[in-house]
Amino acid sequence: MKITVVGAGAVGASCAEYIAIKNFASEVVLLDIKEGFAEGKAMDLMQTATLNGFDTKITGVTNDYGATAGSDICVITSGIPRKPGMTREELIGINAGIVQNVSAALIEQSPDTILVVVSNPMDTMTYLAHKVTGLPKNRIIGMGGALDSARFKYRLAEALDAPSSDIDGMVIGGHSDTGMIPLTRLATRSSVPVSEFLSTERLDEVREATKVGGATLTKLLGTSAWYAPGAAVSTLVQSIACDQKKMMPCSTLLSGEYGLDDICIGVPVILGRNGIEKIVELDLDENERAHLAESAEGVRKTNDLLA
Repeated sequence: MKITVVGAGAVGASCAEYIAIKNFASEVVLLDIKEGFAEGKAMDLMQTATLNGFDTKITGVTNDYGATAGSDICVITSGIPRKPGMTREELIGINAGIVQNVSAALIEQSPDTILVVVSNPMDTMTYLAHKVTGLPKNRIIGMGGALDSARFKYRLAEALDAPSSDIDGMVIGGHSDTGMIPLTRLATRSSVPVSEFLSTERLDEVREATKVGGATLTKLLGTSAWYAPGAAVSTLVQSIACDQKKMMPCSTLLSGEYGLDDICIGVPVILGRNGIEKIVELDLDENERAHLAESAEGVRKTNDLLA
């Protein structure tokens, strides 16, 4: 199993690190446009192999897409990160051009690959990758919902003063501060609805803290987060590579599901060897459906900026 990660910055390097540590890939190719940068990151990571007990080979290359040939899965993290005060949508001008060129270059070398898009604004970049490559909808996946859901579960565990392993929850909708929909109604602690333990007011606080989870970290760090995004990507990639058929929310091209068409937005999917093997349609209540429709409108407005 060969996996390529484009962009050797903090998020890309974390992706490569977590994928390698999980030891399910034979090779990870780390590519960047900055001379020697990916090579240095790869060397540094390979020097942890005996310490962390993995056998995955990590190779760094400068803008050499030939080295990515035959990749089973390609992860696109390249683009400028958020700075404090910036929205994900403000990144579109620069990142659209980057994602367009990177997608085309990857498909040229690995026509059968599955693309995982991480670059922001993620839903719009995923939609752009569809338009650029023409790949089947199952083979282009936007990574946002898995990260947002991890942040949701972190906030729930914090509010409940419970171990994270007790918590299950999901975030759907657009990967933006206003578009996320943490499904508090369906969240559980060891199969018991969290509403049995938390007041409506406390759940509202958890919901709002989740929605600004990325912005909160950007303000604290001065740039986008990287550990949780990297871990989220590695979990998504592992489910595909190992045909685990895990269900997690991802940005996927909808064709009538949830009453939406010709849009990439976060909904639960089953991830296996063919990429998105099934889109799971949840029985949303009226309020949740209204929020999803509103979130979709926000994504469409950002998509319009591509024209």
